Amino acid sequence: MTTAPSVLGRADGADRPTDLVAAARELQPLVRENSAAGEATGQLTDPVVDALHDKGLFGMWVPASLGGVELDPVSSLEAVQALTEADPSTGWVVMAASLATGTGGAYLGDAAVAEMFQGARFPVVAGQGTRPGTAVRDGDGYRLSGSWSFASGIKHAQWIHTLGIVKETGEPLIFVLPVDKAELIDNWDVLGLKATGSIDYTIEDVYVPAAFTHSGPTETPVRGGSLFTLGIMHFALIGHSAWALGVSRRMLDELSGLVRSKAGRPGTMADSLAFQAAYGEAEARWHAARSFVYETWRGASETINSGATLSVDQKTLLRLALYNATWAAEAISVAVYRAGGTTALRAGVMQRYFRDMHAGTQHITSAPGVIEGCGRYLGGLAPAHDWLYMNLVPRAS
Repeated sequence: MTTAPSVLGRADGADRPTDLVAAARELQPLVRENSAAGEATGQLTDPVVDALHDKGLFGMWVPASLGGVELDPVSSLEAVQALTEADPSTGWVVMAASLATGTGGAYLGDAAVAEMFQGARFPVVAGQGTRPGTAVRDGDGYRLSGSWSFASGIKHAQWIHTLGIVKETGEPLIFVLPVDKAELIDNWDVLGLKATGSIDYTIEDVYVPAAFTHSGPTETPVRGGSLFTLGIMHFALIGHSAWALGVSRRMLDELSGLVRSKAGRPGTMADSLAFQAAYGEAEARWHAARSFVYETWRGASETINSGATLSVDQKTLLRLALYNATWAAEAISVAVYRAGGTTALRAGVMQRYFRDMHAGTQHITSAPGVIEGCGRYLGGLAPAHDWLYMNLVPRAS
């Protein structure tokens, strides 16, 4: 692993906070105030985006040599959870864009990084790496074509990060190219997470230099420290775990506040033993899910900081912790919605968070195949397997 010198060539990054957990919490009032407007327009508001840039949160996982923080996994969980508690769409956009921006800084060639990481702000990179396009070799680069969905945060991005399969070799590569090289399709008409603006896009025979590509499953950074030995997928696990915990925490807090506001009136939920028991069970479920997530990520952090790589056992538990957190959060959201009565039915925080939660459960990271793979491995039924993204596959010989 080599460390490239900073290509920023400036000192303005020194003005950004280095404690991004505190920065995320500081932004909570602003994010909350703008959440309804973001949902109405289908994208984060300008004040929120400007504040995220000012606090350096899009550089959460950018290599330090490029002015980023290389935020450790546990602190990353706390930062994304804090933003999500204020607005699920904001937490989602930050985790998705930070992943694409940071891994681009770590894995792309020097020429790409020099072009992307300049100016007073970090670049915002958005796109997705699931359904791949097709690439064919063309001289010192590739020609990329395809159609993709779920480009969270792309309305705020200057660059697209997207997966393609090289036709000649079958190799999965991440391609990074300017947003204006793609056709954006504004079709994000959805139940929840409306302000993420996770629209579709197409790319037709666009040339991408080799320096603007890297292996999709790589865990070998060109620049940056041990954090980047996690690879793209594990950054996604951090973000989605924190997101699920943030949504469910806010819903529990909203319900608690609603019940307390009506305490003292005859026949309210505050006096209901059934409600008190149900609320206690929901809190227990949340704290158990959080403990599992944090326990596994503390262990993973110790491993990579020691210079070792994650074991298959650790990779499995990290996926299981995310799956558990997501579906625990979904169950909590249902319980809160039911207990919230007509307050949850009407437009407001409870209703929006309920919808956002049920949009989040559709993500591939919490699909049935994940728990099936975890069960196979932990049950001793796949001893010679490893994880490729969210799929448990036979280990290469």
